[in-house]
Amino acid sequence: MRYQEILPLPALQAYIRYFWVLESGEEQVGSKQFKILPDGIPALIYQDTPNLFRDEHHRSTPQLYIYGAFTTYTNQLVDGPFRIIGAYLESTALKAIFKLDASELANQNVALDELVSTSLLDQLQHASTTEEKIRLLSDFVLQQVQALHYDNQKAKFASTLLQRGLSLTEVQTQMNLSERTLERLIKQHVGMSPKLFSRIMRFQTSLELLKTTDFNTLTTLVYEQDYFDQSHFIREFKTFTGNNPTQFLKYSEEKLSNFPEWKIEEKKKV
Repeated sequence: MRYQEILPLPALQAYIRYFWVLESGEEQVGSKQFKILPDGIPALIYQDTPNLFRDEHHRSTPQLYIYGAFTTYTNQLVDGPFRIIGAYLESTALKAIFKLDASELANQNVALDELVSTSLLDQLQHASTTEEKIRLLSDFVLQQVQALHYDNQKAKFASTLLQRGLSLTEVQTQMNLSERTLERLIKQHVGMSPKLFSRIMRFQTSLELLKTTDFNTLTTLVYEQDYFDQSHFIREFKTFTGNNPTQFLKYSEEKLSNFPEWKIEEKKKV
């Protein structure tokens, strides 16, 4: 399994966190299952070969598609060797790129041509190098945001505060927002309620700590992350992974973004 991260151009860094490329290599034989964990982040995905990936209901994922933020774990199956390129977006990027509510795409894989009229898929299929394909994806996103001129700075700031672990009340106070306004802002731009987004951010932080064993005891982790008690933490963990922490760590010692089996090998700028 070969994995690479590539930083976006400065003009795109408000919308794209990074690009990634994953290749299985020819040694991939038969089917493999990936468990995808919720992280509150959407993405734009291109598969070099169509119809290799299937969701847990055995439906093929589109060759070029957007997925909205997932609120629980899901599984994908892949049949045979594959190569995919993804643009890992900022949590509030969907509305700025497509000017639609992120909640409309939550927990879904949607073919890009269902959202916009574009020849991007055809261009990607005819591109011969990874660099060219990433340039095409970059150009598409840049053209979209420049055409729409959508200002999502308020939503992005609220999302950033929640990702930093501030409580809903603290975010409302700091931004001088009512509870209802914050609810509407996050649902429209992230795709879920601020409470659920906050829970997922806390889960992701806890997962990183578990993975790196950067804590003294599980009890310490539980209270540092503001869970009521250990049973509360385990319930939340099972909601978002399908396993308790011990089972999950046995299942996978590595995690890349929301795909635990993948391993970071290299990062570079476009």
